[in-house]
Amino acid sequence: MNRPPQVRAHKDYNMANQQLSEQEVLRRESMQRLRELGIEPYPAPLYPVNTTTREILEGYSPEKDNFKDICIAGRIMSKMVMGAASFIKIQDSEGRIQVYVKRDEVCPGEDKTMYNTVFKKLLDIGDIIGVKGYAFVTKTGELSVHAKEFTVLSKSLKVLPIVKTDADGTVHDEFTDPELRYRQRYVDLIVNPQVKETFIKRAKIISTMREYFNEAGCLEVETPILQGIPGGATARPFITHHNALDIPLYLRIANELYLKRLIVGGFSGVYEFAKDFRNEGMDKTHNPEFTCMEIYVAYKDYLWMMEFVEKMLEKVSMAVNGTTTVTIGEHVVEFKAPYRRIGILDAIKEYAGVDVKGMGIEELRKTCTSLGVEYEPSMGVGKLIDAIFGEFCEKNFIQPTFVIDYPVEMSPLTKRHRTDPTLTERFELFVCGKELCNAYSELNDPIDQLERFEEQAALKSHGDDEAMFIDYDFVRALEYGMPPTSGLGMGIDRLTMFMTGQSTIQDVLFFPQMRPEKILRRENKDADEEPPQQ
Repeated sequence: MNRPPQVRAHKDYNMANQQLSEQEVLRRESMQRLRELGIEPYPAPLYPVNTTTREILEGYSPEKDNFKDICIAGRIMSKMVMGAASFIKIQDSEGRIQVYVKRDEVCPGEDKTMYNTVFKKLLDIGDIIGVKGYAFVTKTGELSVHAKEFTVLSKSLKVLPIVKTDADGTVHDEFTDPELRYRQRYVDLIVNPQVKETFIKRAKIISTMREYFNEAGCLEVETPILQGIPGGATARPFITHHNALDIPLYLRIANELYLKRLIVGGFSGVYEFAKDFRNEGMDKTHNPEFTCMEIYVAYKDYLWMMEFVEKMLEKVSMAVNGTTTVTIGEHVVEFKAPYRRIGILDAIKEYAGVDVKGMGIEELRKTCTSLGVEYEPSMGVGKLIDAIFGEFCEKNFIQPTFVIDYPVEMSPLTKRHRTDPTLTERFELFVCGKELCNAYSELNDPIDQLERFEEQAALKSHGDDEAMFIDYDFVRALEYGMPPTSGLGMGIDRLTMFMTGQSTIQDVLFFPQMRPEKILRRENKDADEEPPQQ
């Protein structure tokens, strides 16, 4: 006999993932007992919350005798039952507060089931409840909520890892394992509520930047994520297939070329906070899915953009931290303008002790070998110079530093330098030895652009799978005429790391990419082999 789909899915989930612990069995029994008492453990979502824990803790005044008609909701984080009166602590999105529950208050009639059975026996730490009552201060001086009634809003079937601090201040059962925290961010946010501050600051960073760009007269736009040609950067793309059109498509590695098409179309300034995807390595500062902000402003150059960035980072730092001085790891970084500027070839000469200007590919290979810099046979002049720079220079730029004037071979989308045609008008901003943003005076010569695309195609034919494709439509757009333009790309994840003092990109992403858990991977494989019947 076929089981109902919900029952089958529930049983299969338990069998596939684990044997239930004793506590999990008891919680399921409590869930069933609630239903037998006529109490739905997952009721309709509407609940008339009218305040938060923060508002009570910050706004209550005994003299004003306020907060007399409270309706709050939150998760039970501790529970202390003492006969006819008990204390619990509940946590909502704003914080925690103590709730005093007295049997005869929540059960004023003869029937004491809601207290003696439901509250004392069937409610567990992790359950979400609603509480109606009023604020008061206990005899021990703790601001609390005196419950007049409570409502079960969601039964927790998993046991929370509760963090405890003893009388000596020693913390026990901390939920600190990075892999568990990243895999189960929902648990991390519950038991380590301070983690929320990083993500609140992230939102503040983005809103501040958006305000800054809007005030500068730029328009926020959206461009395609699925692209026929993955342009705008040198990176290995993710590839997929569009069934209806029967064509390959790529997840975008950058949104640059589409934004510049809009400048061609007549917009004076456009920007986008974009999800980009690069099928490359993962480490503490790289995730295959990341957020990048790109902005393009007509009739500006890279010198103007440097000042624009300095002012923006000052504004962001003040908005997020109240100061332009930020502690990042062991370094104290000052985001107040102006920032140091140094040419990339000058930086290599200063920190690597060699002058690579004008070197061809063979001479650069010999230089890499003599310096102990590893390289691949497929690497061209640009990547060889970049390898030397990365090995010897980047780590020295702790304070914000603009590295400027890159060789043409390193910058296929950048305008040639106005005084040296072997260089380009490009800068990268480095902080704590890491690149934060990349900007150009944009190349708007269609003939030059096509030639550089063709050079990239030659590199790809020699095995460089990160080299750019030729985007003929973009060249056609340039042939209609793009005004002189300055463009900037900035990694939001890395900026958030700097502004919040986090050392890994995983700590500023709600759900960083990770290898699947073994049991989930097996379950998904089985699902692929035997799809469910319709």
